[in-house]
Amino acid sequence: MTTATSTPVQAEEALPAIPARRRRTSDDDDTRRTNWWATALIAVCSLTILVPLYLAVVVALKTPDQLVSGTGFEWPNPVNWSNFAEAWQRTNFPQALMNTAIITVGSVVFTLLTSSVVAYALARNIHRPFFKGVFFYLLAALFIPFPIIMLPLVKQTAILGLDNQAGMIVLYTIYGLSLNIFIYTAYIRSIPIELEEAARVDGASTWRVFWQVIFPLLTPMNATVGILTCVWAWNDFIMPLVVLTDPAARTLPLAQYVFQGQFNTDYTVAFASYLMAMAPLLIVYIFSQRWVISGVTRGSIK
Repeated sequence: MTTATSTPVQAEEALPAIPARRRRTSDDDDTRRTNWWATALIAVCSLTILVPLYLAVVVALKTPDQLVSGTGFEWPNPVNWSNFAEAWQRTNFPQALMNTAIITVGSVVFTLLTSSVVAYALARNIHRPFFKGVFFYLLAALFIPFPIIMLPLVKQTAILGLDNQAGMIVLYTIYGLSLNIFIYTAYIRSIPIELEEAARVDGASTWRVFWQVIFPLLTPMNATVGILTCVWAWNDFIMPLVVLTDPAARTLPLAQYVFQGQFNTDYTVAFASYLMAMAPLLIVYIFSQRWVISGVTRGSIK
């Protein structure tokens, strides 16, 4: 009489495969399950942006009589497109747009070049007391409100001849240094040092290592810092107001101040001007939001 024996492999093959498929199906169902509480919260938060944006569009397309006769949320009939033409003329929109674009582009370029270099030097030498002190010194500048240094700033820019567009570019570069270095440093420290050591073995200098090895890896952070600086310089009102002395050099926020009178405000034309000023920046953000989001997520992971 013979006895049937089975190897472990045969026993394993004999096991039914149905439970495994059921477990995979259950896992897939868990990953596809929708978090309705989070979805509802996102929908409610989106209304805080969509409702004011809709109101701005509606007001910009109304006449003053249509604005005062309703609640403000109804769609105008007929639509008044002449508000945009009037805003174009009263703000001298092409000149103001050019001034704002020059200041914004210059600020973004100089910010990316200077902040990344300084952050690289600090990130790779943060273990040294001097560089650590410089790092915390720059971070401390984040807690100084701008109105405290506003009057000395006006005096200094007038003495140095920086009360113009070039001075605005310098100021945006300097005052954005603290936050930008904080963002850059956290990301640079997550880059493996072995990449730099391999380049130095091949004979690359520190300057070449940064521009050919490190700087290309900073693309997500460059997009994040660039869009933050762009939004700040484009929408800023208080700094151009106290620094710029030539009326021909005024930016869009300053040009839009013409709609604010002592006793009244031309809301319909003003909102048309706001939409015109918002359009270029919105286009820039639509094309760069992918890099901004990836930069924020990568910078948070070391």
